[in-house]
Amino acid sequence: MLVLLGSVLLTVSLILPIRNEAAYIQNGLEAVLGQDYPSDKVEVIVVDGMSDDATREIVCEVMASNPDRRIQLLDNPARVVPPALNIAVRAATGAIVARMDGHAKMAPDYIRQCVDAMERTGADGVGGVIETVGGSYVARGIARAQSSLFGVGGAGFRTGRAEGAFVDTVAFPAYRREVFDRIGGFDEEMHLNEDDEFNFRLTQSGGRIWLDPAIRSEYYSRASLRKLWRQYYWYGLYRPLLMQKGGGVPSWRHLVPGGFVLGLVLSAAVALATGQPLWLLAVAGPYALANLAASLWTARGAWRTLPLLPVAFSILHLAYGLGFLVGLWCWRKGWGRREMVPPPTSVSTR
Repeated sequence: MLVLLGSVLLTVSLILPIRNEAAYIQNGLEAVLGQDYPSDKVEVIVVDGMSDDATREIVCEVMASNPDRRIQLLDNPARVVPPALNIAVRAATGAIVARMDGHAKMAPDYIRQCVDAMERTGADGVGGVIETVGGSYVARGIARAQSSLFGVGGAGFRTGRAEGAFVDTVAFPAYRREVFDRIGGFDEEMHLNEDDEFNFRLTQSGGRIWLDPAIRSEYYSRASLRKLWRQYYWYGLYRPLLMQKGGGVPSWRHLVPGGFVLGLVLSAAVALATGQPLWLLAVAGPYALANLAASLWTARGAWRTLPLLPVAFSILHLAYGLGFLVGLWCWRKGWGRREMVPPPTSVSTR
Protein backbone atom coordinates (compact mmCIF):
# COMPACT_ATOMS: atom_id res chain seq x y z
CA MET A 1 0.00 0.00 0.00
CA LEU A 2 1.41 3.37 -1.01
CA VAL A 3 0.82 6.20 1.43
CA LEU A 4 -0.61 9.52 0.37
CA LEU A 5 -0.64 12.91 2.04
CA GLY A 6 -3.94 14.19 0.73
CA SER A 7 -3.62 13.13 -2.91
CA VAL A 8 0.16 13.47 -3.15
CA LEU A 9 2.59 10.63 -2.58
CA LEU A 10 5.11 11.62 0.09
CA THR A 11 8.62 12.37 -1.07
CA VAL A 12 11.50 10.79 0.84
CA SER A 13 15.11 11.86 1.27
CA LEU A 14 17.27 8.89 2.20
CA ILE A 15 20.53 9.98 3.82
CA LEU A 16 23.63 7.81 4.28
CA PRO A 17 26.58 9.04 6.37
CA ILE A 18 29.55 6.84 5.48
CA ARG A 19 33.30 6.50 5.83
CA ASN A 20 35.46 3.56 4.73
CA GLU A 21 32.56 1.25 3.98
CA ALA A 22 33.99 -0.40 0.85
CA ALA A 23 33.05 -3.87 2.08
CA TYR A 24 29.36 -2.99 2.52
CA ILE A 25 28.36 0.12 0.58
CA GLN A 26 27.53 -1.51 -2.75
CA ASN A 27 25.06 -3.96 -1.21
CA GLY A 28 23.63 -1.14 0.88
CA LEU A 29 23.11 1.16 -2.10
CA GLU A 30 21.64 -1.62 -4.22
CA ALA A 31 19.11 -2.24 -1.46
CA VAL A 32 18.30 1.49 -1.42
CA LEU A 33 17.81 1.57 -5.19
CA GLY A 34 15.75 -1.62 -5.09
CA GLN A 35 12.99 -0.18 -2.88
CA ASP A 36 9.39 -0.85 -3.90
CA TYR A 37 8.57 2.83 -3.30
CA PRO A 38 8.29 4.90 -6.53
CA SER A 39 11.84 5.90 -7.49
CA ASP A 40 10.80 9.38 -8.63
CA LYS A 41 9.71 10.11 -5.06
CA VAL A 42 13.05 9.15 -3.50
CA GLU A 43 16.33 11.06 -3.45
CA VAL A 44 19.50 9.50 -2.07
CA ILE A 45 22.10 11.68 -0.34
CA VAL A 46 25.41 9.98 0.44
CA VAL A 47 27.78 11.99 2.64
CA ASP A 48 31.30 10.61 2.71
CA GLY A 49 33.74 11.34 5.53
CA MET A 50 36.72 11.53 3.18
CA SER A 51 37.12 7.76 2.87
CA ASP A 52 40.61 6.48 2.18
CA ASP A 53 39.51 3.09 0.84
CA ALA A 54 37.46 2.33 -2.29
CA THR A 55 34.16 3.62 -0.85
CA ARG A 56 33.93 6.76 -3.00
CA GLU A 57 34.82 4.88 -6.18
CA ILE A 58 32.08 2.33 -5.51
CA VAL A 59 29.50 5.06 -4.87
CA CYS A 60 30.50 6.82 -8.09
CA GLU A 61 30.19 3.56 -10.03
CA VAL A 62 26.68 3.04 -8.65
CA MET A 63 25.76 6.61 -9.57
CA ALA A 64 27.10 6.13 -13.12
CA SER A 65 25.12 2.90 -13.48
CA ASN A 66 21.91 4.63 -12.38
CA PRO A 67 21.88 8.00 -14.18
CA ASP A 68 18.10 8.19 -13.92
CA ARG A 69 18.15 8.13 -10.12
CA ARG A 70 18.51 11.17 -7.86
CA ILE A 71 21.77 10.37 -6.06
CA GLN A 72 24.12 12.96 -4.57
CA LEU A 73 27.59 12.40 -3.16
CA LEU A 74 28.64 15.11 -0.72
CA ASP A 75 31.80 15.60 1.33
CA ASN A 76 32.09 15.59 5.11
CA PRO A 77 35.52 17.03 6.01
CA ALA A 78 34.81 16.49 9.74
CA ARG A 79 34.81 12.70 9.13
CA VAL A 80 32.43 11.91 12.02
CA VAL A 81 28.73 11.13 11.73
CA PRO A 82 26.81 14.13 13.18
CA PRO A 83 28.17 16.73 10.71
CA ALA A 84 27.46 14.29 7.88
CA LEU A 85 23.85 13.98 8.99
CA ASN A 86 23.43 17.75 9.16
CA ILE A 87 24.98 18.19 5.70
CA ALA A 88 22.50 15.66 4.36
CA VAL A 89 19.49 17.17 6.15
CA ARG A 90 20.31 20.62 4.77
CA ALA A 91 20.47 19.16 1.25
CA ALA A 92 17.31 17.06 1.64
CA THR A 93 14.11 18.14 -0.07
CA GLY A 94 11.77 15.30 0.92
CA ALA A 95 8.78 15.50 3.25
CA ILE A 96 10.31 12.51 5.06
CA VAL A 97 14.00 12.23 5.95
CA ALA A 98 15.11 8.64 6.49
CA ARG A 99 18.54 7.54 7.67
CA MET A 100 20.47 4.42 6.78
CA ASP A 101 24.12 3.53 7.39
CA GLY A 102 26.70 2.13 5.02
CA HIS A 103 27.15 -0.73 7.50
CA ALA A 104 23.55 -1.86 7.00
CA LYS A 105 21.10 -3.08 4.38
CA MET A 106 17.40 -2.20 4.27
CA ALA A 107 14.58 -4.56 3.32
CA PRO A 108 12.95 -3.92 -0.11
CA ASP A 109 9.86 -2.36 1.53
CA TYR A 110 11.75 -0.31 4.13
CA ILE A 111 10.78 3.16 2.89
CA ARG A 112 7.18 2.18 2.22
CA GLN A 113 6.81 0.67 5.69
CA CYS A 114 8.36 3.75 7.32
CA VAL A 115 6.02 6.14 5.55
CA ASP A 116 3.01 3.91 6.22
CA ALA A 117 3.82 3.63 9.93
CA MET A 118 4.34 7.36 10.23
CA GLU A 119 0.98 8.17 8.66
CA ARG A 120 -0.83 5.39 10.53
CA THR A 121 0.46 6.33 14.00
CA GLY A 122 1.00 10.08 13.66
CA ALA A 123 4.53 9.60 15.04
CA ASP A 124 7.25 12.17 14.48
CA GLY A 125 9.81 9.44 13.87
CA VAL A 126 9.64 5.74 13.09
CA GLY A 127 12.08 2.87 12.91
CA GLY A 128 12.16 -0.89 12.95
CA VAL A 129 13.93 -3.98 14.12
CA ILE A 130 17.44 -4.64 12.89
CA GLU A 131 18.70 -8.16 12.30
CA THR A 132 22.35 -8.22 13.28
CA VAL A 133 24.32 -10.55 11.01
CA GLY A 134 27.95 -11.57 10.57
CA GLY A 135 29.96 -13.20 7.83
CA SER A 136 32.56 -15.00 9.96
CA TYR A 137 32.37 -17.27 13.00
CA VAL A 138 33.38 -14.45 15.35
CA ALA A 139 31.01 -11.97 13.70
CA ARG A 140 28.10 -14.41 13.94
CA GLY A 141 28.76 -14.92 17.63
CA ILE A 142 28.91 -11.17 18.18
CA ALA A 143 25.68 -10.76 16.21
CA ARG A 144 23.84 -13.23 18.44
CA ALA A 145 25.11 -11.48 21.57
CA GLN A 146 24.01 -8.08 20.24
CA SER A 147 20.53 -9.42 19.50
CA SER A 148 19.89 -10.84 22.97
CA LEU A 149 18.16 -9.34 25.98
CA PHE A 150 21.11 -10.18 28.22
CA GLY A 151 23.55 -8.55 25.82
CA VAL A 152 21.84 -5.21 25.18
CA GLY A 153 19.02 -4.93 27.70
CA GLY A 154 15.57 -3.85 26.59
CA ALA A 155 16.62 -2.26 23.29
CA GLY A 156 13.62 -3.42 21.26
CA PHE A 157 15.13 -2.43 17.93
CA ARG A 158 17.89 -5.01 18.55
CA THR A 159 16.05 -7.79 20.37
CA GLY A 160 12.82 -7.54 18.36
CA ARG A 161 9.17 -6.96 19.18
CA ALA A 162 6.01 -8.83 18.25
CA GLU A 163 3.98 -5.62 18.03
CA GLY A 164 4.67 -1.95 17.41
CA ALA A 165 5.03 0.49 20.29
CA PHE A 166 6.14 4.00 21.14
CA VAL A 167 9.74 3.86 22.42
CA ASP A 168 12.63 6.08 23.51
CA THR A 169 14.86 5.44 20.48
CA VAL A 170 15.17 3.41 17.28
CA ALA A 171 17.90 2.55 14.81
CA PHE A 172 17.94 3.98 11.26
CA PRO A 173 14.87 6.18 11.79
CA ALA A 174 12.73 8.18 9.42
CA TYR A 175 11.51 11.61 10.56
CA ARG A 176 9.01 14.15 9.37
CA ARG A 177 10.88 17.05 7.85
CA GLU A 178 9.31 19.53 10.28
CA VAL A 179 11.00 17.74 13.20
CA PHE A 180 14.31 19.37 12.21
CA ASP A 181 12.64 22.76 11.92
CA ARG A 182 11.26 22.31 15.42
CA ILE A 183 14.20 20.92 17.43
CA GLY A 184 17.20 21.57 15.18
CA GLY A 185 19.72 19.19 13.70
CA PHE A 186 22.08 16.62 15.16
CA ASP A 187 24.41 17.74 17.94
CA GLU A 188 27.88 17.80 16.38
CA GLU A 189 29.51 17.61 19.79
CA MET A 190 28.08 14.10 20.13
CA HIS A 191 30.65 12.23 18.07
CA LEU A 192 28.79 9.06 19.07
CA ASN A 193 25.24 8.40 20.32
CA GLU A 194 24.11 11.34 18.21
CA ASP A 195 20.94 9.47 17.25
CA ASP A 196 20.08 8.75 20.89
CA GLU A 197 20.67 12.40 21.80
CA PHE A 198 18.45 13.56 18.94
CA ASN A 199 15.68 11.12 19.87
CA PHE A 200 15.94 12.12 23.55
CA ARG A 201 15.58 15.77 22.56
CA LEU A 202 12.64 14.87 20.33
CA THR A 203 10.74 13.01 23.06
CA GLN A 204 11.52 15.73 25.60
CA SER A 205 9.89 18.22 23.24
CA GLY A 206 6.72 16.15 23.15
CA GLY A 207 7.53 14.19 20.00
CA ARG A 208 6.79 10.49 19.64
CA ILE A 209 8.91 7.69 18.16
CA TRP A 210 7.29 4.50 16.90
CA LEU A 211 9.04 1.13 16.65
CA ASP A 212 7.37 -1.09 14.07
CA PRO A 213 8.47 -4.73 13.52
CA ALA A 214 7.35 -4.49 9.88
CA ILE A 215 10.26 -2.09 9.24
CA ARG A 216 13.25 -4.37 8.73
CA SER A 217 16.94 -4.02 8.03
CA GLU A 218 20.19 -5.93 8.41
CA TYR A 219 23.15 -4.60 10.36
CA TYR A 220 26.61 -6.08 9.95
CA SER A 221 28.26 -6.73 13.31
CA ARG A 222 31.90 -6.03 14.02
CA ALA A 223 34.18 -8.78 12.75
CA SER A 224 36.49 -9.04 15.76
CA LEU A 225 36.27 -8.91 19.54
CA ARG A 226 38.78 -6.07 19.58
CA LYS A 227 36.55 -3.96 17.33
CA LEU A 228 33.52 -4.84 19.44
CA TRP A 229 35.33 -3.64 22.57
CA ARG A 230 36.28 -0.37 20.90
CA GLN A 231 32.73 0.18 19.60
CA TYR A 232 31.06 -0.27 22.97
CA TYR A 233 33.72 1.54 24.95
CA TRP A 234 33.09 4.67 22.86
CA TYR A 235 29.32 4.22 23.15
CA GLY A 236 29.70 4.20 26.93
CA LEU A 237 32.14 7.11 26.94
CA TYR A 238 29.66 9.49 25.28
CA ARG A 239 26.62 8.44 27.31
CA PRO A 240 27.35 10.85 30.22
CA LEU A 241 27.60 13.72 27.74
CA LEU A 242 24.15 12.83 26.42
CA MET A 243 22.83 12.76 29.98
CA GLN A 244 24.29 16.20 30.65
CA LYS A 245 22.80 17.71 27.53
CA GLY A 246 19.39 16.14 28.10
CA GLY A 247 19.32 16.63 31.84
CA GLY A 248 18.32 13.01 32.40
CA VAL A 249 18.53 9.43 31.21
CA PRO A 250 16.56 8.24 28.14
CA SER A 251 16.40 4.73 29.60
CA TRP A 252 17.69 3.27 32.86
CA ARG A 253 19.21 0.32 30.99
CA HIS A 254 22.09 2.60 29.99
CA LEU A 255 23.22 2.82 33.63
CA VAL A 256 23.43 -0.91 34.29
CA PRO A 257 26.86 -1.65 32.70
CA GLY A 258 28.47 1.24 34.58
CA GLY A 259 26.98 -0.02 37.85
CA PHE A 260 28.25 -3.51 37.06
CA VAL A 261 31.83 -2.35 36.46
CA LEU A 262 31.71 -0.14 39.56
CA GLY A 263 30.49 -3.13 41.56
CA LEU A 264 33.42 -5.21 40.31
CA VAL A 265 35.87 -2.48 41.31
CA LEU A 266 34.33 -2.05 44.77
CA SER A 267 34.24 -5.79 45.47
CA ALA A 268 37.92 -6.04 44.49
CA ALA A 269 38.73 -3.09 46.77
CA VAL A 270 36.91 -4.71 49.69
CA ALA A 271 38.75 -7.98 49.05
CA LEU A 272 42.09 -6.17 49.18
CA ALA A 273 41.16 -4.15 52.26
CA THR A 274 39.86 -7.11 54.25
CA GLY A 275 42.18 -9.81 52.95
CA GLN A 276 39.11 -11.89 52.08
CA PRO A 277 39.39 -13.04 48.43
CA LEU A 278 35.82 -14.32 48.43
CA TRP A 279 34.66 -10.71 48.15
CA LEU A 280 35.85 -10.89 44.54
CA LEU A 281 32.92 -13.22 43.86
CA ALA A 282 30.29 -10.85 45.29
CA VAL A 283 29.58 -9.40 41.87
CA ALA A 284 31.64 -11.56 39.52
CA GLY A 285 30.11 -14.82 40.76
CA PRO A 286 26.42 -14.05 40.07
CA TYR A 287 27.41 -12.39 36.79
CA ALA A 288 29.35 -15.45 35.64
CA LEU A 289 26.34 -17.67 36.34
CA ALA A 290 23.98 -15.30 34.53
CA ASN A 291 26.40 -15.04 31.61
CA LEU A 292 26.63 -18.83 31.31
CA ALA A 293 22.86 -19.25 31.44
CA ALA A 294 22.33 -16.50 28.84
CA SER A 295 25.02 -18.00 26.60
CA LEU A 296 23.36 -21.42 26.68
CA TRP A 297 19.97 -19.87 25.88
CA THR A 298 21.32 -17.63 23.11
CA ALA A 299 23.33 -20.42 21.44
CA ARG A 300 20.22 -22.51 20.75
CA GLY A 301 20.18 -23.43 17.07
CA ALA A 302 23.76 -22.27 16.62
CA TRP A 303 25.71 -24.23 19.20
CA ARG A 304 29.05 -23.53 17.52
CA THR A 305 28.82 -19.97 18.81
CA LEU A 306 28.56 -21.08 22.46
CA PRO A 307 32.30 -20.80 23.26
CA LEU A 308 32.31 -17.24 21.94
CA LEU A 309 29.15 -15.93 23.59
CA PRO A 310 30.41 -15.56 27.20
CA VAL A 311 33.33 -13.49 25.89
CA ALA A 312 31.12 -11.37 23.65
CA PHE A 313 28.64 -10.72 26.48
CA SER A 314 31.47 -9.75 28.83
CA ILE A 315 32.90 -7.33 26.28
CA LEU A 316 29.51 -5.69 25.69
CA HIS A 317 29.06 -5.05 29.40
CA LEU A 318 32.63 -4.34 30.51
CA ALA A 319 33.54 -2.10 27.57
CA TYR A 320 30.36 -0.04 27.80
CA GLY A 321 30.52 0.15 31.59
CA LEU A 322 34.18 1.15 31.66
CA GLY A 323 33.59 3.73 28.94
CA PHE A 324 30.67 5.12 30.93
CA LEU A 325 32.76 5.54 34.08
CA VAL A 326 35.60 7.14 32.11
CA GLY A 327 33.03 9.40 30.47
CA LEU A 328 31.80 10.55 33.88
CA TRP A 329 35.35 11.72 34.56
CA CYS A 330 35.97 13.18 31.09
CA TRP A 331 32.77 15.24 31.19
CA ARG A 332 32.91 16.00 34.94
CA LYS A 333 33.15 19.78 34.39
CA GLY A 334 30.07 19.82 32.21
CA TRP A 335 27.39 18.99 34.75
CA GLY A 336 24.99 21.89 35.05
CA ARG A 337 26.00 23.61 31.81
CA ARG A 338 25.08 22.92 28.21
CA GLU A 339 28.25 23.86 26.28
CA MET A 340 31.08 21.35 26.59
CA VAL A 341 34.16 20.41 24.62
CA PRO A 342 34.88 16.71 23.90
CA PRO A 343 38.12 15.23 25.20
CA PRO A 344 41.02 15.62 22.72
CA THR A 345 40.91 12.00 21.54
CA SER A 346 40.23 10.66 18.07
CA VAL A 347 37.00 8.69 17.87
CA SER A 348 36.82 5.37 16.08
CA THR A 349 34.41 2.48 16.53
CA ARG A 350 35.73 0.47 13.60
